[in-house]
Amino acid sequence: MVAARGSAAAVLAALLLTGCSPSGDAADPPGATAATSEPGTGGAAPPKSSASEPAAASEAPEQPVSPAPPDPVSAADLDPDTAVRAVGHLAGQIGAREATGPAYARAAGWVARKLRGLGYDVERQRVDVPAGTSWGVDVPAGRSVNVVAAPPGFDPAQPHLVVGAHLDTVPQAPGAEDNASGVGVLLAAAEAAADRRTRLPVLFVAFGAEEPRGPTDDDHHYGSRQYVAQLTPQERRAMRAMVSLDRVGVGARVPVGSAGASDPVQRSLLAAARRAGVPTVADGEQRSSDHWSFVRDGLPAARLGSTPYAGYHSAGDVPGVVSPAQLERVGRLVLAWLAPPR
Repeated sequence: MVAARGSAAAVLAALLLTGCSPSGDAADPPGATAATSEPGTGGAAPPKSSASEPAAASEAPEQPVSPAPPDPVSAADLDPDTAVRAVGHLAGQIGAREATGPAYARAAGWVARKLRGLGYDVERQRVDVPAGTSWGVDVPAGRSVNVVAAPPGFDPAQPHLVVGAHLDTVPQAPGAEDNASGVGVLLAAAEAAADRRTRLPVLFVAFGAEEPRGPTDDDHHYGSRQYVAQLTPQERRAMRAMVSLDRVGVGARVPVGSAGASDPVQRSLLAAARRAGVPTVADGEQRSSDHWSFVRDGLPAARLGSTPYAGYHSAGDVPGVVSPAQLERVGRLVLAWLAPPR
């Protein structure tokens, strides 16, 4: 019996050393673990799957999520204080901005920084300007600039709209109404459209050297004529409409000028005004603003603004002339015109 007990003990010891259970189960296959446990229980963690094994459903790579499209722009997105502040800065602090002078250069730099800060890609387009006489004052030849702001990824060969306003003044005027008002509304519209969806991409352009340097059409609108002249045939076809904002801060109704009889841009602006609840007056053909550079070259364009006022082209064209309520009306009309159809 003693020998039998010793033999049994030897067998049991051998079983324990080989990792077999007393019940006689086969040893685990190579690579299997001896024990498993939940994380944090102190047991051995389960092995990671090899590269040849399919990943568990929970380990599948995440699919990229497309960002939601931006909300459409609307008249309600306008901040009229942006336009009011621009009038105060351009006319109240910088003052008269003759197209080739240092004050104009400061104003162009300020507008460029504002637009760049809103996220636009900003280009300065050179405009060479001859000497002449501007509203009775001799002005020298020199260089001006157009400030052109495009949304990121803009393709000028694809359908788009242009909103413009001239930044220069005659030499003797601080130019609050003519035309810090138009530039102010342009900046407010650009601000609202920066993170909203418009019906087409929009270029915002502050034109240089709009004011006359002589008596004819060819002595006028140098910046916008330069802009039109550099358009390629593809870009001309892609430009669906242009609107010039010129003297837009006086009065209680918004003048909507035309390029002549049956003007589709004028009609679209009047329809946008109705949608925005903005009172308007439909003007006849207007040639005295930057839209005319487009019209005379066969491109669709119209003008907002032109109500007569006492300080026109004089030292009296100061910020107090401009009505914040009228700036708001014009800004709401512009945004309604840019908005996608409902």
